[in-house]
Amino acid sequence: MTDQNTLPAADLRHVNPIDLQALRPAFSTHPPRILILYGSVRAVSYSRLLAQEAGRLLEHFGAEVRFFDPSGLPLPDDAPVSHPKVQELRALSEWSEGQVWVSPERHGAITGIMKAQIDWIPLSIGAIRPTQGKTLAVMQVSGGSQSFNAVNTLRLLGRWMRMITIPNRSSVAKAYQEFDAAGRMKPSSYYDRVVDVCEELVKFTWMTRDCSLYLTDRYSERKEEAEKLEKRVNLQSI
Repeated sequence: MTDQNTLPAADLRHVNPIDLQALRPAFSTHPPRILILYGSVRAVSYSRLLAQEAGRLLEHFGAEVRFFDPSGLPLPDDAPVSHPKVQELRALSEWSEGQVWVSPERHGAITGIMKAQIDWIPLSIGAIRPTQGKTLAVMQVSGGSQSFNAVNTLRLLGRWMRMITIPNRSSVAKAYQEFDAAGRMKPSSYYDRVVDVCEELVKFTWMTRDCSLYLTDRYSERKEEAEKLEKRVNLQSI
């Protein structure tokens, strides 16, 4: 048993042992629920075409897939949260157990449309963190040579939103060459990587969704909540 002398800087009341049973729950049997966001509203949008290709693959792997169309979504803070598009996005995010974010790379970064969608999904609503513990896959399309600027930014944002971002990712270079006239992705190493990402996302979602609350349960937050409760009790007793 660890004593206070071993970990003098820790509050041992909130340093919990690892609960193996919590990490091995009974699996839910419904299809993994995946939300796909894409970062362009152009008439011919390669990020949307890539998102649709990912959606087909995810459904093949047994997931239930929904898309959010960003057209008409206001800029963050330029409309109330009651705006219908904001409410639609937040409801889809709450419904999801995993997400796919697909952005074009523009000026070496993700698009404003992509960032606006992420910014409208709050980090917290009261004590609830809407994206915490959900799985995430990131993808990008580029007009030129292969780059990873957009997926790196999306990965950073996923970490900030407390999501479980899978190791694999997809970056499709010269995207205008990778889709046929019907909007379907051609066979290529880029397509193979998209298959890899979708397969991995579904696997990670199956593995983590039933224990995501335990996976994201943190010592620092347990300690902070206990201190807040102690303060409230002390105030009430005065």
